[in-house]
Formats: sequence, C-alpha cells, structure tokens
Amino acid sequence: MRQKEQMSKGLPKKLPVAGVKHVIVVASGKGGVGKSTTAVNLALGIAASDTSRSVGLLDADIYGPSIPKMMNLGGGVELTEQQLMKPLVNYGIKCMSMGFMVDEKSPIVWRGLMVMSAIQRLLRQVAWGPLDYLVIDMPPGTGDAQLTLSQNIPISGAVIVTTPQDIALLDARKGAEMFRKVEVPVLGLVQNMSVYICPNCGHQEHIFGHGGGHRVAKDMGMDVLGDVPLHLSIRQTSDSGKPIVVSDPDSPQAMAYRSIADETIKRLPPPLQ
Repeated sequence: MRQKEQMSKGLPKKLPVAGVKHVIVVASGKGGVGKSTTAVNLALGIAASDTSRSVGLLDADIYGPSIPKMMNLGGGVELTEQQLMKPLVNYGIKCMSMGFMVDEKSPIVWRGLMVMSAIQRLLRQVAWGPLDYLVIDMPPGTGDAQLTLSQNIPISGAVIVTTPQDIALLDARKGAEMFRKVEVPVLGLVQNMSVYICPNCGHQEHIFGHGGGHRVAKDMGMDVLGDVPLHLSIRQTSDSGKPIVVSDPDSPQAMAYRSIADETIKRLPPPLQ
C-alpha cells in the first residue's frame, strides 16, 4: 500500500491524447511472447467487429519497432499545417512508429530520457483524432516507458500477453501488478501460443505447457480474454505485412483474435473524452 502511495504521490495530472476516446495498452512482462502480433491483430479485430470504429496503433517499443513491417508501412512522415505528424494508414488503421523515421537496419542507441521524449512526441505530436480506440504496443518489461505512459495519460485498460511457460507467467504477474499499482485497469490476459497445431495433420501439442495463463489469471482475479494457438499462418502473415485478421479473416486463428477484441471492448470503462 505504501509503495502504491509513493508511486502516485506528486504525479502530474494525466492529460488525454487529443481526439482519442479510449487508450488500450498491450503489454508483456518479457519479450518473445507475441505481444506485438497480439497488438496488431487486436487493433484490426476491434475495427473488423464494427466498421464504424476508428482505430489507431502506436508502436511505443522504441528499441524494437515491429509495427512498420507487420502493417506493411514505411517511408517518411509528413506534417500537417499545425506541424503535427500524420499517421500512416493501412487496413483502415492509423499507425505511428519510430520505425517510420529511422532506417530499419539502424539500431536506436538512446538513453532513457531520450526514449521518454520520443514516446511523448509520438503521443502528443501526432494528428491521431478523431479515434475511438488507440492501441499501444508497449515495450516488454516494467520499466520507464510503462511508468511514464501510465502516469501521464489516462489509460482505459491494459491487456497482458503471456505464453503458458512458467518463466513467462512469472513476468506476466509482475506486469499486471505494475499496472494495478499505478491504477490502470487490467482488462485481462491473453494466453498466446497456447497449443501447437500441426498445419499438415492437425495434431495438437502443448509445447509451452498447458493452462498456465488460466491459473495465473484465477490467482490474480483477472479474466482470460482468449487463447491464441501457435500456428504457422500467424507468423507468416505477420512477417509478410498481411496480419491474419485481414489476410484470412475466417480462419480459426483470426477468429481467436476477433474474439479477444470483443472481450476487450466489453470490459472498457466509459470513454475518456
């Protein structure tokens, strides 16, 4: 309780992102669990369920931006008359990433303060609105980026991505607990790579363990938003810039993401603005 009070004490007032009704962060306690793939297909799933929805996708993983490749976007960023950056658009989703402004082969070697400044620019100096939902692909872990975002903008909720593997589940617990400490609602957990499905014979194998995400969710009083299988098509479509939700919308894999999107929307509080 004392730690929570110390984290909240003296914080600046949270200012909404102009023109955005809901901010949803997609986070993971560690890398390699499919967080970015989930963020991309979640955003596409939210838009696919209701074509009247306006959806944006922000790549806050400054050191390892994945959104440009997954959303098949690239090139320079143009400015509006108000000197705001114009999001790049594909599949009806407005996207912004540091990857649009640097060569994909060049590493970003920045200290923490520079990363925080970049994230603030991607939030405040982009012509996002009007948007019903802004999905933010967070960097892995529980560091400066997560804390800065949580303390500076009102967040409607966090989606925690994990695999059933014990090591991933330990970090997923930490991620969920961090958001609770900074008073960000945890909407639920996505158990990624829940089961391997052989594309040839359909045989199923629980490579990373079975049901671990559901046990953690129950222990922490969280909902499980859905399970996503480990399937070759998800990797292939992500790498080709044609995510599974748009390239094969009727597949079981795409339907899993669309179901997760529906469950996420159900748990959101009233709009931020």
